[in-house]
Amino acid sequence: MAQTQISCPRCRQTIPANVEQLFDVTYEPAAKQRLLSGQSNFARCQYCGYEGRLATPVVYHDNDKELLLTFFPMELGMPINEQEKLIGPLIRQVMDRLPAEKRKGYLLSPQANLTFESMMETILNKDGISSEMIKTQQERVQLVERLIKVTTAEVRSEMIKQNEKIIDEQFFGLFSRIAQNAMQSGQEPIARALIELQKQLLEETAFGRQLKESVGEIEAATKILQDAGQSLNREKLLDFILEAQNDARIRAYVQLARGGMDYVFFQNLTEKIDKASGDEKTRLETIREKVLGFVAEVDKQLEARFKQATDFVESLLKEEDVEKATRENIENFTQDSVEVVNQLLRQASEKNDYTRMGKLQKMAQVLQEASAPPPEVAFIEQLIQAADDAAVEQMLAENDGVINDQFLEALSGLVTQMDAQAEQGNTEAQPIAQRLSEVFKIALKYSMKKKMG
Repeated sequence: MAQTQISCPRCRQTIPANVEQLFDVTYEPAAKQRLLSGQSNFARCQYCGYEGRLATPVVYHDNDKELLLTFFPMELGMPINEQEKLIGPLIRQVMDRLPAEKRKGYLLSPQANLTFESMMETILNKDGISSEMIKTQQERVQLVERLIKVTTAEVRSEMIKQNEKIIDEQFFGLFSRIAQNAMQSGQEPIARALIELQKQLLEETAFGRQLKESVGEIEAATKILQDAGQSLNREKLLDFILEAQNDARIRAYVQLARGGMDYVFFQNLTEKIDKASGDEKTRLETIREKVLGFVAEVDKQLEARFKQATDFVESLLKEEDVEKATRENIENFTQDSVEVVNQLLRQASEKNDYTRMGKLQKMAQVLQEASAPPPEVAFIEQLIQAADDAAVEQMLAENDGVINDQFLEALSGLVTQMDAQAEQGNTEAQPIAQRLSEVFKIALKYSMKKKMG
């Protein structure tokens, strides 16, 4: 999904946006998530603060569910024949991609939607998500928006209390995605407001306190495992679990060290149970059941993630130009997807499947190139290592061509990210955050002088 330069609907400044009209999930499963999560066709302006969905035609296709949906924004004011000229080629592209045996009657009668919301509801209903569930999710979105606009903690507390029933796992998941988007798009004021709001939500809601405890247990378990270092083995891992004071800590160990909980690990635990008696035997048996349950949860999550990543990679391998397809979808690659590429490459090599090997090697090369830090990030690293402010100014002058809006966006985003880590108690991030903030002020001042001539 490549970014396109568009004009901000409000201030008309040129801004980047992910504009996408065809979401063919049969051809590319990851397209569905881009549509539902709002990654595509949404504008955020770093100049005037505008945020909103872009008015663009959309075609959605899912062969398995026999869905072919269209949406044409009414605000574009185009007559039906002009709409068909724009949407027709997209539908033709859908049909051309399908083998003959999968071309069914639903393709001949696309379902038009008067609103974007009705199209989303149709998609979700087919997934078994009821209109009531959709309504609840919309309430979560609206609650986040209202909470951000409130300026006093007291008013927020009352609003949180009144809406606690929908401040659950789904709410925090939604909140996290909104916060990440704000950071990535350089919306520093919004990102800071969200950080403050998150602290209040973690303190004042039942699920927030539970989540905070879970995060705290993961951090504590991580430290214990790291301190064990090279001496960590199955026996020591089992000791840590048996010493855990609560279920949250046991779950944290399972999430962090699932690989060490194999047949031998459980055999060791069973031997301890066989040697124990009375209350101790009951305690150990209870712990074994809990660990087995948590392991099953983790394995199920890993399996789902791996399948999603595999489907995504396979969809790109079907493209005629794999390099181009990989570059256009680079933002959708996760660590799971990268691991899948490496695994499929090993399998193709073992089978001497040279055609598949060639495609996977091209994909791996693009991923390797993309993993290198952008030029502006590498330059920022040099700036924060400068001896003093004067040295920073000199480096900016020597690299005048680099000092543009894209560079300032990258620098602002790093400032926000490091500030967030510092406020969460990361002592290593605090001096870096402070230095980045100083460099940003110098760079912003330099850029303003440059624009004023």
